[in-house]
Amino acid sequence: MTRRTHGRRPTLEDVARYSGVSRSTVSRVINGEPRVRAEVVEQVRRVIADLGYVPNQAARQLVTHRTNAVAVVAPQPQNRLFLDPFFDCLLRGVRRELAGYGAQAVLLFLDEPDDYTRVADYLAGGHVDGAVLFALHPGDRLHEMTDRLDIPVVFGGRPLLRDGGTVRAHACVDGDNRGGARQAVQHLVALGRTRVATVTGPYDQEHSAADRLAGYRDVLPDAPPELTERADYTQQGGADAMAALLDRRPDLDAVFAASDLMASGVLRTLRERGRRVPEDVAVIGFDDLTAIAEATDPLLTTVHQDVEEMGRLMARLLFERTTELPSAIVPTRLVRRASA
Repeated sequence: MTRRTHGRRPTLEDVARYSGVSRSTVSRVINGEPRVRAEVVEQVRRVIADLGYVPNQAARQLVTHRTNAVAVVAPQPQNRLFLDPFFDCLLRGVRRELAGYGAQAVLLFLDEPDDYTRVADYLAGGHVDGAVLFALHPGDRLHEMTDRLDIPVVFGGRPLLRDGGTVRAHACVDGDNRGGARQAVQHLVALGRTRVATVTGPYDQEHSAADRLAGYRDVLPDAPPELTERADYTQQGGADAMAALLDRRPDLDAVFAASDLMASGVLRTLRERGRRVPEDVAVIGFDDLTAIAEATDPLLTTVHQDVEEMGRLMARLLFERTTELPSAIVPTRLVRRASA
């Protein structure tokens, strides 16, 4: 039966009265504290729903010291990130996991140099309960800033420092970049391809690019330098890199591109140059993003990693802290389609 509060906004006391419990018990249920019997929790939640009671967030913060907000920080221009299906998939995973904890994502972008101080001040100002940081570059000031924060921080990917080391003070979630790249190149070799090129990411900036290049070299340690071309994880970057590779080595017969977005650019250039895929040149990407891999012509063979699950893990690690820093490596597997 629906309860009434005579037209006024229901209060904590109303919930306690209709639930038949104390005000402090209602507060414990709302804040998710333990040591409340399951039947009491169910009764209180039912009354909350009947009354349409909405907790006072300001009061909850004073008691719980939680804001129910998590910062998602990305040092990339907004227009580029929102065109990147990889980031979109990661963010979807983060947001879905946060919803299970009753938390919201707050997006913070680092477009300009002055943004670093602004973001660091925001993170230190008690506005969020934790932070997820993506794709930081060597020398990024946020590396050292995060070590001074009193909130948990999780890195998306292992951040690369200028000296080649990694940030050790926080957890991270990454894919098996080296193992996945190794699987891709091994498959190309098994197909009988002997002049296998790679379009790699900016390996002086990100561990993922360096690891994927290392996986390529695990299989082909003697591959000549002219079969490697660096790009920037964009479709146009992949297209330009493929053009440079063909200019240097028109006899190449396979390409491993370190992202699906770059692989789509590779396919575009091969088509423009009159090369058949996979008859003349076999192509493999990395990520297995459905929006790309199942939309290319031919369909893209690629290395699968569960990008959305990586986002969920990043959010989960903010709330499930242990005495040892939790980190996770997401496994990869090759998905064979028509391009190789």
